[in-house]
Amino acid sequence: MSSPVAELHMHIEGSLEPELIFALAERNSVQLPYADLDDLRSRYQFTDLQSFLDLYFANMQVLRTAQDFADLTRAYFARASAGGVAHVEFFFNPQAHVNRGVPLHDVLDGIMDAVSTSEREFGLSSAAIAAILRDRPVHEAEEVFSEIIRLQTPIVGLGLDSAEVGNPPSLFEDVFARARSEGLHVVAHAGEEGPPEYIWQALDLLGAERIDHGVRALEDPALVARLVDEEVPLTVCPLSNVRLCVVDSLSEHPLRTMLEAGLLVTVNSDDPAYFGGYVDDNFAQLRDQLGLTDAERDTLARNSIKASFASDARKAQLLRG
Repeated sequence: MSSPVAELHMHIEGSLEPELIFALAERNSVQLPYADLDDLRSRYQFTDLQSFLDLYFANMQVLRTAQDFADLTRAYFARASAGGVAHVEFFFNPQAHVNRGVPLHDVLDGIMDAVSTSEREFGLSSAAIAAILRDRPVHEAEEVFSEIIRLQTPIVGLGLDSAEVGNPPSLFEDVFARARSEGLHVVAHAGEEGPPEYIWQALDLLGAERIDHGVRALEDPALVARLVDEEVPLTVCPLSNVRLCVVDSLSEHPLRTMLEAGLLVTVNSDDPAYFGGYVDDNFAQLRDQLGLTDAERDTLARNSIKASFASDARKAQLLRG
């Protein structure tokens, strides 16, 4: 890509490529339920968010040690940098690992080891956002967040993800209030499969500074007006939206409608190992199937930097290209 871009909506566990799954399974003596790589890849056909999540969490079983998490994160950094990403703020799901017996400090140590060297090794700045699993009990979210704070983990923010329908942001008002009191940024998945009301809740009850996905905001003109007026970024994931049947095809994706409405939209990969591509792949397919122009691509790249939590100095550096 010709100008630098920031990726703001990517789940590090969702960059676990099939080859790395098999390599880590061998390293950790994990018995996989797949005959080979082709068998695993054949299962990457999803009908909705839940059908994806089932495979996503199953494949995490190979992540056992701090080294595994460091290797996973570095593999993503290498691929993202090659695709033109200069800054990344990625999610990780601590509950998904703690609940299967992996010590939280191993998860954090591995991820943060990669973050600490990302600029030197890969030429990209990076930051981690701990994401709450909204389909797990609220007390569990509060407990794992308390432990992250106790360990003085240098995360940049708290997010909310996983199965959206029936799990409104309102459930997590208290833990997000605490995150804000700790000086963290807060973001939330809303308006992917869930209704526009969830976006309102994310803004008003959680204090979300960015909305992850947000494509269903278009169903509510008053919400669109607010998002435009307050310049709330929407971290849209086009290939993900197609793979999870949020939209029927990329040519029908509302990205251009969102841009024309004045929304601060960014393009992201979500779970690139599962959804058919990284950020550069998203841009390439948007160009081919949606007719995305160079000017629109440049607007989206600038939006991503503006919407990031990078320092003002880093943003200025990135905007200079």
